[in-house]
Amino acid sequence: MVLDIIAGARPNFMKIAPIIKAIQKKQEEELDINFRLIHTGQHYDKNMSQAFFNELGIPKPDNNLGAGGGSQAEQTAKIMIEYEKLLEEENPDLCVVVGDVTSTMACSITAKKAGVRVAHVEGGIRSGDWTMPEEINRMVTDRISDFFFTTSEFANKNLLREGISDDQIFFVGNTMIDTLLGNLDRLIKPAIWESLDLSGGNYLVMTLHRPANVDEEKNLKSLIDNIIKALDGLPIVFPVHPRTRQILENLDIQDSSIHFIDPLGYLEFIYLVKYSRAVITDSGGITEETTVLNVPCLTLRDNTERPETILIGTNELIGTDPEAIKPAINKLLKGNWKAGSTPEKWDGNTAENIVDIILNLYAIGALEKQGSFVDETLLFNGK
Repeated sequence: MVLDIIAGARPNFMKIAPIIKAIQKKQEEELDINFRLIHTGQHYDKNMSQAFFNELGIPKPDNNLGAGGGSQAEQTAKIMIEYEKLLEEENPDLCVVVGDVTSTMACSITAKKAGVRVAHVEGGIRSGDWTMPEEINRMVTDRISDFFFTTSEFANKNLLREGISDDQIFFVGNTMIDTLLGNLDRLIKPAIWESLDLSGGNYLVMTLHRPANVDEEKNLKSLIDNIIKALDGLPIVFPVHPRTRQILENLDIQDSSIHFIDPLGYLEFIYLVKYSRAVITDSGGITEETTVLNVPCLTLRDNTERPETILIGTNELIGTDPEAIKPAINKLLKGNWKAGSTPEKWDGNTAENIVDIILNLYAIGALEKQGSFVDETLLFNGK
């Protein structure tokens, strides 16, 4: 059996790493399972991509589609064209896509058109916000996927509500948490720890990259100004996403309590989060990590595709109104933040469960190349 494993952007690397390790473990047991690792190049910062591969023990990709840069439409087209060429050379038994980036949608469409079954790791999550490109990516991917590996009962219910059969859905947990738990004893103290005189619990971490927060300069400046004011001198460490840095350069924010730094590697960033007082973010993935690390998290969004991090974890939706920041931070500083717990099956065993299920699907013939679809209504009408 051969799998295509697709990775394209930074979040994908954390999600595929434990799957690859689980496959390699099965190979050591002499089971018939191989993979072709395909990096679409969507995340085109070569140094950052390589750093993540090195830190997480991900092998060198078998193919790099070189789809970095350009608009989302241009990236989608480039990925589909280049992946189609690979499928013409060799058809795998299953295409495994993860998350909700452009690469996920593009490769799932291309695989399906080539008659290859598709498995979506992290299927079924929904924000209900159609202004987010990620929501469109995950909706399209889930509409055409054959198998769904889900992170929560919320995702299961979303898929069932949309007409997916129960026997296609496998509630396995969260591969991102596999990576987190598997690396807690390998975390690296970043160089800025000493230079900024940080210590456990005496600073906050902030990440912002979503268009609703960063594309409008006046709104971004108001958000940051309100955060600085509410924290009253407590240091803020802000690893800046490349697209956010371009905007920040025009804002001329001058305050000694906020520190804009370059993006960190995975092991350094998680170290920073683990020992922080709290995290302010608009990232979905970080809310999962803070939930497991039991770190308070303030999410500057009006919706979330990960409700379990709010209902079970340490996350709270603050919204995008700058005026909503101060009450939330006051609650945090007074020690009134809610206690959280770890969602079901976020236990570090997700990837092994996924690989076991794939092996079973192969054994029962469920991964055979799909045949042509005949519309029964046409047959009924004699066409």
